[in-house]
Amino acid sequence: MANKYSTEISRRKTFAIISHPDAGKTTLTEKFLLFGGAIQTAGAVKSNKIKKYATSDFMEIERQRGISVATSVMSFEYRAMLINLLDTPGHKDFAEDTYRTLTAVDSVILVIDSVNGVEAQTRRLMEVCRMRDTPVIVFINKMDRDGKNRFDLLEEIEKELSIQLHPMTWPINSGKDFKGVYNLYDKNLILFTANTKAGDEDEDTVRIDRLESPLLDERLGERDAAVLREDVELVDGVHGQLNVDDYLAGRVAPVFFGSAINNFGVREMLDTFIRIAPTPRGRETSTRHLDVEEDRFSGFVFKIHANLDPKHRDRIAFLRVCSGKFERNKYFHHVRLDKDVRFSNPYTFLARDKDVIESAFPGDVVGLFDTGNFKIGDTLTEGEDFYFTGIPSFSPEIFKEVVNKDPMKTKQLEKGLLQLTDEGVAQLFTQYGGNKKIIGCVGELQFEVIQYRLLHEYGASVQFNALPFYKACWITSEDSRKLEEFTRFKHANIGADKDGLVVYLAQSEWFLNTERTNNPEIEFHFTSEIHK
Repeated sequence: MANKYSTEISRRKTFAIISHPDAGKTTLTEKFLLFGGAIQTAGAVKSNKIKKYATSDFMEIERQRGISVATSVMSFEYRAMLINLLDTPGHKDFAEDTYRTLTAVDSVILVIDSVNGVEAQTRRLMEVCRMRDTPVIVFINKMDRDGKNRFDLLEEIEKELSIQLHPMTWPINSGKDFKGVYNLYDKNLILFTANTKAGDEDEDTVRIDRLESPLLDERLGERDAAVLREDVELVDGVHGQLNVDDYLAGRVAPVFFGSAINNFGVREMLDTFIRIAPTPRGRETSTRHLDVEEDRFSGFVFKIHANLDPKHRDRIAFLRVCSGKFERNKYFHHVRLDKDVRFSNPYTFLARDKDVIESAFPGDVVGLFDTGNFKIGDTLTEGEDFYFTGIPSFSPEIFKEVVNKDPMKTKQLEKGLLQLTDEGVAQLFTQYGGNKKIIGCVGELQFEVIQYRLLHEYGASVQFNALPFYKACWITSEDSRKLEEFTRFKHANIGADKDGLVVYLAQSEWFLNTERTNNPEIEFHFTSEIHK
């Protein structure tokens, strides 16, 4: 059924760029923004000589480290399509943030470094895409460096990420001999020139309808032309035409080769992306399947970011619109708090620049000023009570006790801990029978970020003392007496998360397995669905 928002829905594409750190994700993000006319100059991400930073990395600690630790959201228009791009942290310690961002997008572009091939982080991110059958397009970056053989690389990606690939462009050599790519779909040759500016329509493109054409030998030299003809015949023989339905079902990933830093091969991918990538889709909720075409508004919070603007202590909740129309100053129903809320300054984003908007449609990501009403996973509707499912919280693997170094700043510390853990980068537990505060994270870097932000944003200085815990498990039981007995008996290993749920902190895998065997009536959970 077509509804009154069909036109808006059909011109939107919402996707995330994911990759291993250093594969060139931030660079690619910038090239997209250049094509969309959203920025004029690309920032030099890691060069100290140039004081322009990557527009998408806006936290101080990211600038110092040259890594992205916060997911930023950018919207731009390209060929009459409105594209919402979510840039995700590549660093493995922030995998959880990336994981949740993937719940808010309809498709993904995966960047792979042609020199290093598939890396551990890439595998983990692909598993998440697998779980949700998210459609994936692969961009093989850094072709202007000496990397792996193109066929070996494709085989490695297919094997390691268990997805079928479908080349859309094909490289001619690599490293210093890199001459460009042949577009298998448009049947043309794009010759490599370093540092093409985005928007230059004069990319050196040669239309070659027949690969036998002598023009190919003229432009590439006989040897490379012969290799390309052979390669293309082989690739066409194996892959044939791309079946778009297989791509949309997450079974086949189209592949492009290029060099993001030189803005080469990016346009071909972007053009294919807007042609085949899915528009916003329906979603599962706790009560029913929600159709994207429904008239009534609904959306969920997938990320919270404190202090986006250092001058104003504010928190912004990132809301993905799932159905209907979001309107400024209109009251919506906050399901968990069972109260109506309205927003006078909702924002769309271009990294640091925020624009107040009047309305938003499915696929859009809206920034809402938050005074502490939101948690990750919260749902807003026009009155109906349901939650969007599948936004998990993971069991942390590193635990440290928070030690306050300045008792005068206790209030600031408590506020800072609550706000930063609301963002979902870390989890906060309180040990039973005391008020020892324990922070659990997936990676070490998060502690550094928390310590830095507590000091610089809240004026609270802390030190972290490592604790000998191996995992945190949420525990539940149908027999409340058994649960009570267990928590009393194991009180040194019991805490509560910030929602008051009981958590067992196991010292080692052996202890955990022993407790699970000895207490069959108690269930040990490694993830907790965020809304309760």
